[in-house]
Amino acid sequence: MTGITKKTRKNLMIFSGRVGRDLAEEVAELAGTELVPTQIYDFANGEIFVRYEESVRGCDAFVFQSHAAPINEAIMEQLIMVDALKRASAKRISVVLPFYGYARQDKKHRGREPISARLVADLFKTAGANRLMAVDLHTDQIQGFFNGPVDHLMALPVLSAYVGEKYARQDLTIVSPDAGRIKVAEHWSRRLGNAPLAFIHKTRDIHRPNVSVANRVVGDVAGRVCIVVDDMIDTGGTIVKAAEACMEAGAAGVVIAATHAIFSDPAVEKLAGSSAQEVIVTNTLPLTPEQYFDKLTVLSVAPLIAEAVRAVFEDGSVTSLFDEL
Repeated sequence: MTGITKKTRKNLMIFSGRVGRDLAEEVAELAGTELVPTQIYDFANGEIFVRYEESVRGCDAFVFQSHAAPINEAIMEQLIMVDALKRASAKRISVVLPFYGYARQDKKHRGREPISARLVADLFKTAGANRLMAVDLHTDQIQGFFNGPVDHLMALPVLSAYVGEKYARQDLTIVSPDAGRIKVAEHWSRRLGNAPLAFIHKTRDIHRPNVSVANRVVGDVAGRVCIVVDDMIDTGGTIVKAAEACMEAGAAGVVIAATHAIFSDPAVEKLAGSSAQEVIVTNTLPLTPEQYFDKLTVLSVAPLIAEAVRAVFEDGSVTSLFDEL
């Protein structure tokens, strides 16, 4: 009797929760597909219900949700989406996190504290995720918290290309807002023609979250346009103080560039009134109309994520997308 070999056709399906849906739609369009119709609503007591309106059996699923405020609801909704896919027999589930919630809680500063970034990774693994894909994690070590493949995408090519084109005629210095972000600043420097580096020497009170003191600029910024780079802007205090320190040190101008625009109050007010001439962010987190201001430029990371999604779906190399970093 002749054996019959059945070949299964791979099926790419992209899903989105209710947070950052515009970005997911843009990624789906670039990937040549559409978001799968999904019912998501809240019960009267706040519990979340999810149901997919198409069969997902055997699919290669990519589940989008950016962890914006209220962040706990966003995470729980995405966990429920993953669970629904697992129980509906999706073949492989990749969780796409444009912004990874709790990423700043990646280690214990004092005794009796949690490592919440690890807990989030464990929750997704338990829910049924096979893979995580995130943009600009707060620290590289978070990649090791998930027991499975983690694709750490970098927004640097998107941000640096814009800065390099717009400020090509300026003498630039790349400024890290603290010593811990020097490695990121070095990547920026290489992509902008080996621009000089500087950093802000600062102190932070571990008993007071979102509060830091910018002490002085280490490096030569006099007469130069400073590109102050960071992974996120939350309340804006740290990066605005860094911009002020650069101007006090004789900088010709300051441009702020960051991946994640969390923009908790009073970030918009601080940034709009700061000495920075431009604030450049990406759309990893959704912004409300009230969070836009004249100096703000928002760049899309959809092409970056779409390319990574396509590489994963086709079993290609995601690392090769960033070989030049």
